[in-house]
Amino acid sequence: MSSKSLYSVVLPAAGIGKRMLSEIPKQYLTIAGRTIIEHTISVLLKHPQIRRVIVVLNPEDAIFNTLPIAQNPKVETTIGGKERADSVLAGLQHLDEQEQWGLVHDAARPCLSLNDISKLIAIAEQGDIGGILASRVRDTMKRSDTSNTILHTESRENLWHALTPQFFNLTELKYALETAKNDKALITDEASAIEYIGKPVKLIEGQASNLKVTQPEDLLLAEFYLTQNKNSHYMEIL
Repeated sequence: MSSKSLYSVVLPAAGIGKRMLSEIPKQYLTIAGRTIIEHTISVLLKHPQIRRVIVVLNPEDAIFNTLPIAQNPKVETTIGGKERADSVLAGLQHLDEQEQWGLVHDAARPCLSLNDISKLIAIAEQGDIGGILASRVRDTMKRSDTSNTILHTESRENLWHALTPQFFNLTELKYALETAKNDKALITDEASAIEYIGKPVKLIEGQASNLKVTQPEDLLLAEFYLTQNKNSHYMEIL
């Protein structure tokens, strides 16, 4: 693959974000004057190797098409399913058959660094193995029982937080997701589907600031990163 290849991004956005305790899906909450999903799509489209973003929506979504970003010619939509894997598969089916590799990114990760996208694509392009952005675990990790009593302390060595985007061969990713779905296997991200079929996945160290807005308190932190770094490394490319 050429380093100048162009890629599509599948952006699953069919969830309703129950943990945010909000009346609207979390991707439509506003930070620094724009919705979270608009920040996310905007940073993706700033990267010169991103050709388009496929937004996978809930069939009852009545908000996305009202946003200015929806009119961007590089933004397309399709309808997703009940689970994340269903929505990602729907997005993959929307891609052109000649596309060999692609990215999947969380709609609620607006603080993505363009440098990290470049690192992910560059490393994965060196061979046939896909990869994901990840950050090293820094805190002491505890294993508990079902009553939240500590059983023991886990070693942090070789432990990572999985981030997105995740970058894979599209044929392999489709097969992995469909196989895991048919087997009713627990799949929490695209890498776990690839792992399920026994294939390796590279870890590309990315910035821990690439947080997923999940809890209400995440909004303030995301706003800090977006506003304080508006003209810094989040908008630069290696």
